[in-house]
Amino acid sequence: MTSVAPVSVRRVRAMVALTKPRIVELLLATALPTCFLAAHGLPPLWPTVAVLVGGSLAAGSANTFNSVYDRDIDAVMPRTHNRPAARGQVSAATAVVQGFVLGLGSVVVLAFMANLLSALLAVAAIAFYAVGYTMLLKRRTPQNIVWGGAAGCMPVLIAWAAITGGLSWTPILLFLVVFLWTPPHYWPLAIKYRDEYAAAGVPMLPVVRPLPETAKQIIRYSWAMVAASLALIPVGAMGWLYGVGAIVLGAAFIVLAYRLRASISDPDKTLVAAMRLFHGSISYLALLFLLVAVDPFLH
Repeated sequence: MTSVAPVSVRRVRAMVALTKPRIVELLLATALPTCFLAAHGLPPLWPTVAVLVGGSLAAGSANTFNSVYDRDIDAVMPRTHNRPAARGQVSAATAVVQGFVLGLGSVVVLAFMANLLSALLAVAAIAFYAVGYTMLLKRRTPQNIVWGGAAGCMPVLIAWAAITGGLSWTPILLFLVVFLWTPPHYWPLAIKYRDEYAAAGVPMLPVVRPLPETAKQIIRYSWAMVAASLALIPVGAMGWLYGVGAIVLGAAFIVLAYRLRASISDPDKTLVAAMRLFHGSISYLALLFLLVAVDPFLH
């Protein structure tokens, strides 16, 4: 009995790891503030619970499918070779079943605790990430993370639909902010691990294009992202707190992007600048959406 328990615990941990909990947390960091903005204040309890639970299940489902499909390339990359599917800790069949169960759970929770539109959007997010990004785009085009990142933008639409029962230009702009944020968030990480991506045959932009061109693309997306965040002020009737915060955060993000471009001639400095931008981008998104959540209470 004493030998069985640790094995069971390790198996459960491996199955949880398939869902990539840290990514789920980041997705919820955009979904929950959207609930507050959609409700113009404190959102209703059960639809909000549905967003948190159903959204977590949907993200966990998509990530599980991604984990099992990518187990071959994860196994050859030092950064990912310890992932459960890559190590064979969870069988492909078990992982696929888990993905479908989590996906079904998300649909049930959102449909019954919120509404059908939010449930359908969750299905679309799972399908796009598991099939569109993981199976069709990731190994075929350097634009993989651009279009594949659209799945990561879906939580804001799901949250808005769950609270309001529909969609409008405001959640579409929130979607656009996250969509434009994804490339300058992920490409710096791909710069650090470009040799690993190259060895695995994954055509991330820094692998197939010169670093100066990658840095130029990062700057373009950064400016577009900031523009979308500022467009939310008139469209979403945002107040002064969000407006000032979006300007300050956007300026800091763009400075980090330009510093990355300025460092390209020195490999060591490039790596440092890339990771500063990567970590800074996470802080940017978290703080921007915190402003989204707080702003409705101030006007």
